[in-house]
Amino acid sequence: MTGAKPLLEVEDLRVEFETRVGLVRAVRGVSFTVGREKVGIVGESGSGKSQTGRAILRLTPQPGRVTAKKLDFDGIDLLKADERTMRDIRGKRIAMVLQDPKFSLNPVMSVGKQIAEAYRAHGGVGAKEAERKALEMLAAVKMRDPERVYRAYPNELSGGMGQRAMIAMMLGTEPDLLIADEPTSALDVTVQMQVLAILDDLVTQRGMGLIFVSHDLNLVASFCDRVLVMYAGRIVEQLRASELSQAQHPYTQGLLAALPRIDRPVAELQVLKRDPAWLGEGA
Repeated sequence: MTGAKPLLEVEDLRVEFETRVGLVRAVRGVSFTVGREKVGIVGESGSGKSQTGRAILRLTPQPGRVTAKKLDFDGIDLLKADERTMRDIRGKRIAMVLQDPKFSLNPVMSVGKQIAEAYRAHGGVGAKEAERKALEMLAAVKMRDPERVYRAYPNELSGGMGQRAMIAMMLGTEPDLLIADEPTSALDVTVQMQVLAILDDLVTQRGMGLIFVSHDLNLVASFCDRVLVMYAGRIVEQLRASELSQAQHPYTQGLLAALPRIDRPVAELQVLKRDPAWLGEGA
């Protein structure tokens, strides 16, 4: 991202948990910016990707502790903002699609009512307009028979349908920044591409910023503008998505080497060999 002031500025973000076996440093000194662009965050499970996204919205569960030299969203200091300000920001200006979003839905409320409730809370619209908007967004994420899905309960949806329902809820409020944590992992390839096209349109047409958390390096390389590679709570490499195949850090190179390639088949995929030096100081 160049030119305009970043939408989100993160400097020296740290997330720590006191446990019975000692201090766990889930995120260790992460710094990055996000403009009105698509920024991918990749890395293995446990590398700190999801905790970074949760910390931005101050959703880190107890006994977690979040500190940062700077956590600024569009001129708002997120660390100092009171809870009322954060409630106004969450869902409306910054939205987040969590992993396994189906299990984030209220099991005793119909899917449509939950989506409409989000629009009423953040859009100040009436019940009829909220219902219309919910049906519109369910259709936008390629739900077959949106009216049926609107009336359905979460347990009546497949994993992929639940994922699309949560995406519809988050996108309908037209946020400035969307944090999407594995948003297409439960979708088949055809629907995945349709949902990505919706996200791409929002970024390019509305100027939304997107943090796209994923394990899929090929998907991130083709969809995002920039990539942050995380290992053990740290960002070990930042580069343009189009240059991911030319990554310099051995960890990123190892992740790429472990991917099967149809055009270059090998007898045996490489196994990533980790170096303690990657942990950095204070590991």
